[in-house]
Amino acid sequence: MVKQIVDMGADPQLVTSLLVAIFVFATFYTVVTPLFVTDALDKRMKAVASERESIRARQRTLAKTSGGLRQQPKVYMKQVVEKFSLSRWLATEDAKMKLASAGFRGPQAETAFLFFRAVTPLGCFFATIFYLTVIDDFGLSGVFQAGAAIAALYIGIKLPELFLRNTIQKRQASMKRAFPDALDLLLICVESGMSIEHAFRKVGQEIGAQSVPLAEEFAVATAELAYLPDRRAAYQNLANRTGLDGVKQIATVLIQAEKYGTPLGQALRTTAQESRDQRMIEAEKMAASLPPKLTVPMILFFLPVLIVVVMAPAIMQVMDAF
Repeated sequence: MVKQIVDMGADPQLVTSLLVAIFVFATFYTVVTPLFVTDALDKRMKAVASERESIRARQRTLAKTSGGLRQQPKVYMKQVVEKFSLSRWLATEDAKMKLASAGFRGPQAETAFLFFRAVTPLGCFFATIFYLTVIDDFGLSGVFQAGAAIAALYIGIKLPELFLRNTIQKRQASMKRAFPDALDLLLICVESGMSIEHAFRKVGQEIGAQSVPLAEEFAVATAELAYLPDRRAAYQNLANRTGLDGVKQIATVLIQAEKYGTPLGQALRTTAQESRDQRMIEAEKMAASLPPKLTVPMILFFLPVLIVVVMAPAIMQVMDAF
């Protein structure tokens, strides 16, 4: 068998035929292969465009349905606001931004805020007068009763603002805890080749289990990227609504990438590490502030008990001796 193979290899006619066949096959492969090669870049661009259109269609569907983030104002609130022109007297741009930061969006939020901003002071004022004049006046004179009514009126003015400020602080605390993890997910999505709209949408879905407010903000940013003609405005709105330094930094990075075409991967990785370090520094600050905070409770509650436990036997012995 080996001898036959050697003899065939020594045959010049057979070797020439094999070489000619190889050259013919290579030529045929070189000529025919480009006819069957598809444009991968064109297919990818079409896939990205179709995904963008599907995201826009979903956001339009969300805007048309009543189960979205926006709600229609209630009838009686809208009537009171329009009848007394409260939007002209009480509405400010700062209040609108605070409502957005607190997660209250749409005409219902603004109408409800104006309604309660006008009704709460009057309610507190008349409730105080009714209590002091009908139920119990606590022995106060008319001057002190008028002062208490004015104080209740002032408290009623500040109550909506305090509620709004408290809600904003809770949302920011929730978003601050989850933001480094969201940055890691955003980095993974961007480096895998996703568009920024798809990345925001995916991160919003995944981060919702850890922070619902942050997931809502990513969803709103996705909708604004699909609707607004200037994408940089969507990034700036995201930073303004959240009020977090890390989100403002990411918005700046995205705006620069949108303007100059700079790569996002390294910038997102650096920002994610800085956010994680900042979260660790804040945890260390809270741990370091515990001893001063515990000093007063220990002096008031633990030290007297310890003194009693230590001195009680000696006091009992002295009493027995006398």
